[in-house]
Amino acid sequence: MVVRTEARATFGRMNVHDNILGAIGNTPMIRLNKIVQDFPCPVWAKVEYFNPGHSVKDRMALSMIEAAEASGKLKPGGTVIECTSGNTGMGLALACIVKGYNLICTTNDKQSKEKVDVMRAMGAVVHVCPTAVAPDHPDSYYSVAEKLHKEIPNSVWCNQYDNLANRAAHYRSTGPEIWKQTEGKITHFIVGVGTGGTISGVAKYLKEQNPDIQIWGVDSYGSVFKKYHETREFDENEIYAYLTEGIGEDILPANVDFDLIDHFEKVTDEDGAHAARELAKKEGLLIGYSCGSAFQGLRQLQDRLKPEDVPVVLFHDHGSRYTGKVYNDDWMRAQGWLK
Repeated sequence: MVVRTEARATFGRMNVHDNILGAIGNTPMIRLNKIVQDFPCPVWAKVEYFNPGHSVKDRMALSMIEAAEASGKLKPGGTVIECTSGNTGMGLALACIVKGYNLICTTNDKQSKEKVDVMRAMGAVVHVCPTAVAPDHPDSYYSVAEKLHKEIPNSVWCNQYDNLANRAAHYRSTGPEIWKQTEGKITHFIVGVGTGGTISGVAKYLKEQNPDIQIWGVDSYGSVFKKYHETREFDENEIYAYLTEGIGEDILPANVDFDLIDHFEKVTDEDGAHAARELAKKEGLLIGYSCGSAFQGLRQLQDRLKPEDVPVVLFHDHGSRYTGKVYNDDWMRAQGWLK
């Protein structure tokens, strides 16, 4: 035991961590090549699947846990509860394993089986709830999480949608990393919008450095974001079922700062899926479903770019979570998207 301690003390400081949480952040920026040959300028991707939980959500998951600890709401041996499409649950699982908390996740039945399996493999108890119900329905994954929190003593419900520790994580880490990696030359930031934490936290930091930076959010058909941003009207007629996981909402999360977002672009389920597959084959980037949507949103807006621009698109998770869907030819054919 003494030998191991002494050996550890002699390690260099580069990329050596006391536990898995130390590996969160400092993800690479990767230039896109073949897929953007028709773009007027270089395009860069902030690839967040290099986080240990393979998604950008590791950042905010740890931030929410630390905020709950600091407030005294989360005590030793406590239970963390969260409604999640999967990635936040995996980030929370890492923090709970290291810190000794129990974890219960609620998710909905449109999420990939791979996500549910991984959360369970990481020790989480997972409740799968129906997608096709209103947010305030007792069976929705929001309502079930809140109910469990009320029933279980010494528990906290993170509620990533309204918990501002979410966007604070990206203001502290993701935004500064992008600014530094582009040497302050970034002109456009493009990302899919779900809870709103990533886009709002990054946007706040970047616009403090240069208010002319354009922030483009990518939305799904079936989500309320784009129309609300343009009209400030919450239109329930905009809400209907869609397949893309992790972006779009039927609620207005407190984390979305609409005043910091310059434009919302909607992308179809089909186009997002094909873009993800194209990025894998042309760039070697096996990314998640909504990452394909984020790139497709940028592609749809490329006529707004100039040769001197420096756009950065954020790819927030890994494609291994979608091998039964987007990367499965049978699933794609079932949707009518492959001949």
